[in-house]
Amino acid sequence: MNNFKQYFKKILVIAVTIYVCFLLQTSIFSRYRLAGVTPNVLICVVSTYGFMKGRRHGIVVGFFTGLLLDIFSGTLFGFNALVYMYIGLLNGLFKKQFFGDDLRLPLILIGTSDLVYGVFSYLALYAIKARYDFSFYLMNIIFPEVVYTLLVSIFIYYIILHINNWLEKLEKKGSDRIGNY
Repeated sequence: MNNFKQYFKKILVIAVTIYVCFLLQTSIFSRYRLAGVTPNVLICVVSTYGFMKGRRHGIVVGFFTGLLLDIFSGTLFGFNALVYMYIGLLNGLFKKQFFGDDLRLPLILIGTSDLVYGVFSYLALYAIKARYDFSFYLMNIIFPEVVYTLLVSIFIYYIILHINNWLEKLEKKGSDRIGNY
């Protein structure tokens, strides 16, 4: 029963994190645009859980984060769920290289993930409609969004890292308490 409580608590914390970051991305940061773009805060969440917890967490967090975006965006349904799921999977491949205090790997992975998301968005939403000005889209939408996302991701990453460390301490404390009986 105690394992179920810890598992449920972990799922609840991840769900609240996704929801809060969704609200940040769609309400607060949409009002504070830089160069006409908003940061992709949810890419930070998916990437961070991917390389902190592994492929399985990355896939699940990516799928549900993308599904949440799909439900509220009104664009091609399932696109975000699929792309975020693969981004979570690819970030999960770097779990063994992850060290919590080193900021280089998270920033590289988050920036690359946002770049990949931007390219796939262009292909799915613009190239299909015969709008082939990729260089304009790259310079005016993708690159500014990547830079803005990287600036915001520094704070988001450390918040998620502290939440993850707190959850791991609770799990360890709970397993120590069970082992003493």
